[in-house]
Amino acid sequence: MSDSTFSFFASCAKSLEPLLAEELRQCGATDIRETVAGVNFSGCLLEAYRAVMFSRIANRIILILHQQVVPDADALYAAADSIDWTQHMSNTDSFAISAAGTTHNLNHTQFIAQRIKDAVVDQFRNSGQNRPDVSKQDPDLRIHAVIKKGRVILGIDLVDGSLHRRGYRQEQGEAPMKETLAAALLMRANWPTLMQQDNASIFDPMCGAGTLLIEAVLMALDIAPGLLRESQLSAWPHHDQAAAATVREEAELRKQRAAHWTGQALGSDQDLRALGMARRNAERAGIWDHIEFTSASLHEVKLGQPPTLLITNPPYAERLGDDAEVMALYQELGDVIRREAMGADVAVFTARPEWGKLIGIHSHKQYALFNGALPAKLLLFRVDDSSVYQTRKTAVDDSQLVTEDALDNGGQMLANRLRKNLKNIGRWARQQGHDCYRLYDADMPEYAFAIDVYTDVDGQRHIHMQEYKAPASVTEIDAEQRRRQSVLAVQVVMQLPAKFVSIKVRERQRGKQQYQPTREQGQDIVVQEGDARLIVNLERYLDTGLFLDHRPMRRYVHQHAEGKDVLNLFCYTGSVSVQAALGGARRTVSVDLSNTYLSWARRNLELNQLNLRAHELVEMDCLRYLQKCKQDFDLIFLDPPTFSNSKSTDNVLDIQRDHGELIELCMQRLRPQGTLIFSTNMRKFKLDETLAERFTIEAFSAASIDRDFARNTRIHQVWLLRALAGY
Repeated sequence: MSDSTFSFFASCAKSLEPLLAEELRQCGATDIRETVAGVNFSGCLLEAYRAVMFSRIANRIILILHQQVVPDADALYAAADSIDWTQHMSNTDSFAISAAGTTHNLNHTQFIAQRIKDAVVDQFRNSGQNRPDVSKQDPDLRIHAVIKKGRVILGIDLVDGSLHRRGYRQEQGEAPMKETLAAALLMRANWPTLMQQDNASIFDPMCGAGTLLIEAVLMALDIAPGLLRESQLSAWPHHDQAAAATVREEAELRKQRAAHWTGQALGSDQDLRALGMARRNAERAGIWDHIEFTSASLHEVKLGQPPTLLITNPPYAERLGDDAEVMALYQELGDVIRREAMGADVAVFTARPEWGKLIGIHSHKQYALFNGALPAKLLLFRVDDSSVYQTRKTAVDDSQLVTEDALDNGGQMLANRLRKNLKNIGRWARQQGHDCYRLYDADMPEYAFAIDVYTDVDGQRHIHMQEYKAPASVTEIDAEQRRRQSVLAVQVVMQLPAKFVSIKVRERQRGKQQYQPTREQGQDIVVQEGDARLIVNLERYLDTGLFLDHRPMRRYVHQHAEGKDVLNLFCYTGSVSVQAALGGARRTVSVDLSNTYLSWARRNLELNQLNLRAHELVEMDCLRYLQKCKQDFDLIFLDPPTFSNSKSTDNVLDIQRDHGELIELCMQRLRPQGTLIFSTNMRKFKLDETLAERFTIEAFSAASIDRDFARNTRIHQVWLLRALAGY
């Protein structure tokens, strides 16, 4: 059987098929045909064992046993049953089945695997043998089934594990790169040719756990991946052990011949933990004396002379707030390349190829690749005077500001609109003395954000972005791109580093959901509104602690509170109570069911040095409070949620249904000549018309909308209610 010719399939990551095909040619394979995520080839077992030993790109080498059209489940069973499995495994061997691909009638890979498993075990039972066991973890033999264009291809894995596992990478960082991908990047960067130069050197300034450098040295020393792997040939009974031994001897001989390599590999990283992993990984690979690892951030890198190849994989920005930091890293990487690698070849592997221009060097070639399922590109540079178009660092300062280069066309359009709004609304806000205002409210439908500016008492601007939920027609990929571009546009226009920009997805909330904590804690900041100092937090809750659209209502309360008793229902963080107190109110009572927000209100009162004995805080359901209350007030502020329920009370509030009762109870506690301010954010709210029979009602919505909310005049509705004479 050792001289027999077989059909094989070598699997690999998508986009690496040409590299794998070339490796198979060098192993003596014939009839090489590339397909998606792999290469078909022919050869005897010797060529297959060479592929197992020497391929740096392949994940698996699969021996094809049979293929046929399978219109339905019965045909699939028949295809599997056409193979005499008793000739390929014993009943004491464990096995597993990997299935991929579907058809109209075979639309579930688990079902496909189950039917093939049935055919295998039925054969053993029908021959009078015990059935072999299925083992998903570490099986003795792995059966592969792939359905393409209605045909099933059945085969077995020649090795008992994935070939990407070399054995040295027992530790890995937060974003590990597979050894096969690292090898592919080196091949695309022309390292196999560059490493043959006298005193060739390779440098990775963000080396992490060292996979790129280790694979580069293994190539230079011609150490075959198969010499490192612990995985052995599978339990297939027809393996040619003599041929496998011959291939191992070839690998050992090649290793001895290349042992004189005089090149050098250098790696640096500021993460000491990652460097420790890198050193231990290199030691397990047996090449620790060929790599020098040093602890250094990018701006600390000093090489002395340019490397032959600089290759690196900058970290990804996993969170929106990390974009500016990573972009500044790209800019700094450009500084390092221009300073330390003039005349060198450079390769940068990135999932954000649009950021490549931040490096400031023209890329002469790009390869589309994948890092796992994540699309990415390898950018290749030849660094000389003709390719360098940016000769100075583009980051404005160490606070990691973003430049215009970060914006795509849509991001640039948004930035232009923000500049226009900043000129108009921002100027109005400064003239009015408003430190906190809405800058943008979905002015461009494709960038559906509410963007607010909060300037703290120290003069530092903070941006709070709320993204309105995208319609179902917008894919998550598109939404994510717009989201990132929106954050970057804000940073560009406002000239702020990422730490001063927060973003949340804003959906229609029910009950107290809008008051629930987010996963971010955030820091409290203090802002000024008129005479008041107020605490806001842009991260911890979906709302910030200060409803900016109610600014005119707080101003109204401040102007009309002097000498009066003021009741603030559903008081939230007490900003209305603070404005009333600073406006000269004799006393205030703030009622809310949430202890969290009453505590916030207490801090707001204390921040403004207001006497808590004159400004009472009551933790109670507002409806129950009104039912029990015996005190009278001159001014009542009623701003209930649209819907609310709580474990602390049996009452369920529906503002459309219950507003009449709430208003009636408030008016019973209102002194003659007093005013009830009733506000709601419910878009479709209709005020009970019968209330006009008992009270004077003044529509106040138009007067309660400042210029920064003029685009969204339906954000709230407000009425002023007073008692009719004799009520």
